[in-house]
Amino acid sequence: MAVEEEYLDVLTKTGEKTGISKPRGHVHRDGDYHRAVHVWIFSESTQELLLQRRADCKDSWPGLWDISSAGHISAGDSSLVTARRELDEELGVTLPKDAFELIFVFLQECVINDGNFINNEFNDVYLVTTLAPIPPEAFTLQETEVSAVKYISWKEYEKILASEDPDYVPYDMRGEYAQLFNILSKRYSNDMDRSLILQKQLDRYAPICINTELTGVSEADRGALAVLIEAAMVIDEVFYLQVWYGNPALRDWLKEHSDISNLDKLKWMYYSINKSPWSCLDENEAFLTTADSAVKLLEKSTKAVPGWKGLEYKVAFPMIKPPGANFYPTDMDKKEFELWKSSLKDDQQQAATGFFDVIRRHSESILDASIGSETLSSAQQVVGSPHDLYSVPFSLEYKPLLIKAVELLKKAGDLTDTPSLERLLKGKADAFLSNDYYDSDIAWMELDSKLDVTLGPYETYEDTLFGYKATFEAYIGIRDEEATSKIKLFGDHLQVLEQNLPFDDSYKSKDVVAAPIRVMQLIYNAGDVKGPQTVAFNLPNDERIVKERGTSMVMMKNVSEAKFKHILQPIARTCITEEQREYIDFESFFTHTICHECCHGIGPHAITLPSGQKSSVRLELQELHSALEEAKADIVGLWALRFFIKQDLLPKSLLKSMYVSFLAGCFRSIRFGLEEAHGKGQALQFNWLFEKGAFVLHTDGTFSVNFEEIEGAVESLSTEILTIQARGDKAAAKSLLLVYGKMIEPLQVAMDKLETVQVPVDIAPIFNVGEVLRESR
Repeated sequence: MAVEEEYLDVLTKTGEKTGISKPRGHVHRDGDYHRAVHVWIFSESTQELLLQRRADCKDSWPGLWDISSAGHISAGDSSLVTARRELDEELGVTLPKDAFELIFVFLQECVINDGNFINNEFNDVYLVTTLAPIPPEAFTLQETEVSAVKYISWKEYEKILASEDPDYVPYDMRGEYAQLFNILSKRYSNDMDRSLILQKQLDRYAPICINTELTGVSEADRGALAVLIEAAMVIDEVFYLQVWYGNPALRDWLKEHSDISNLDKLKWMYYSINKSPWSCLDENEAFLTTADSAVKLLEKSTKAVPGWKGLEYKVAFPMIKPPGANFYPTDMDKKEFELWKSSLKDDQQQAATGFFDVIRRHSESILDASIGSETLSSAQQVVGSPHDLYSVPFSLEYKPLLIKAVELLKKAGDLTDTPSLERLLKGKADAFLSNDYYDSDIAWMELDSKLDVTLGPYETYEDTLFGYKATFEAYIGIRDEEATSKIKLFGDHLQVLEQNLPFDDSYKSKDVVAAPIRVMQLIYNAGDVKGPQTVAFNLPNDERIVKERGTSMVMMKNVSEAKFKHILQPIARTCITEEQREYIDFESFFTHTICHECCHGIGPHAITLPSGQKSSVRLELQELHSALEEAKADIVGLWALRFFIKQDLLPKSLLKSMYVSFLAGCFRSIRFGLEEAHGKGQALQFNWLFEKGAFVLHTDGTFSVNFEEIEGAVESLSTEILTIQARGDKAAAKSLLLVYGKMIEPLQVAMDKLETVQVPVDIAPIFNVGEVLRESR
């Protein structure tokens, strides 16, 4: 019986799917672009790569030594699943997805077999790092594909390829494939150099103790506080998993080994700040490699070999942070997602693009179940579906952890003597199990308690692929009643601000709800609090609640004070002209932060597209939404302060100080990195205002505000951003961020000065949790 020929997806010259699939033979006959996988097995202890000898019956490079395992990605299949499947089929090695590190993609274009075989192939190159070589007798070779295997030093193999040895499949060592050897060489470089680099990265954060008095907190609420901190620690576990599926194993390994050497200590310290192997302040560049990662033992990944305990491998992570974090399959592109989404019913589409569902693959789930990394019932859910993607609610994806959090929230709810806090905690516990957060978010907005608690999935910054999915976070503090009463003005005037916003009246909402603003002294935070620290937040982000009830704001005053003292004041001394430094004050800094959060609640949210279709700014702008929304809140917040001053609601003495403090704040936020939403949004604002003459660079490298130009420049940018949001115009958003959301020479002048004098980029809060818990009990 003839074997049906494999079909491949035909790609464009840039690697995009065309929607056409053809038989493999026709693809190579016609020279169509297509995709394949290369999988390298690397033995760390011997520094060797595993090679396979291709079977003599192969139609390309028969009998030559080649990659450990390789194969075409069949039409409709995904890259990672193919890599796992090929390794299993060709060598009999069955591995979970966390063993595979995508190290690079390269395009191979060549013609062989007298012009009868044209290979235009995009290759996804994976590396599997094992501690030691796999015994030869552990392999099960697929005779039609592989005739033999052997290990060879990677340095020797590099020389073989460079010499174009005819016994080996050729790869261009002057081209992209040289990356394999560059990666291995750099990965096992001098530890002293790495220690110096990590120490320098770590020094950008100023460790600051965050202390808060429990004065005024009842005995019952003190008991609840201790339990809430435990619940926040569980939320932390969920967030680690949301960032990357191998993240919890990496964290535990680094912590366990942190006392072995100074380098190991530095790895753990910097990882603890970033909560991942990617540095928030360095455009998410990896500061660790898979060589630093956890070791796992698989006893049954190959044939059993007497005396061999099994395969030990390093938990892998990519050097480039996945834009979809762990919310989507790492090998899923936007086109695949959109095609799948278009096949769904309306309610299913809402889940696919909603805050509280992850996207998974049927094929991957079945593979996971087959090696025991998931339960069989999880795999059975996918049987019979015509599409490879499917959505899973948070309540199921994170069920074991959320059940722990639910128990603690209910316990804390029973302990507190504050009715609104009890309602919030028990409502949030119900939401964790039901995946419906509406009622618990309303309860959060109506919280009237000395203990101020924010806990759940909210912000979408981690999802840079679409900006759809929310990460879990927790903030626990003590309400500052005096400071809260002073800022009531801002929340009460949101409708007035909305009606006076500097853009077309047809886009303005007529039913903006007054936003409650709470000021608290932070005790503890967890979850999505990595890297630069948040000083305030405006929640919820659920468009239904924003439209019906508005938003609520929480300001963390002790965090703001720490940032002002340790970050903003040193920046001002370095980058602001001496004549204008007197205008830098905490009141202006804190007041603009309040207005920033208020302005998240006004302007376009739910919108009507030119076609008449109802949508939201978040859904239309996708991955661009976060950066543009942060820019909007910042610049419209500055516009709003000027509006309040004109209305005699704020003192005129605030005018100059708010502009100069904003200028200093630009440098603070841009140092977070242009891949981060606040940093990119701030670069957009600075560059626009600089272009309009509102900010001036002087010959000594300091900056000042041109008070004659600043008001008009702020208003023009506010109009630009608000209009883009109102129209859901992604193309215009992309253009604006491309032109202005970048590092220009004047900005670089400021960045270099701050680097020279070593002003910290941000604070690393130290919470005296043990003391708080003892006091609570």
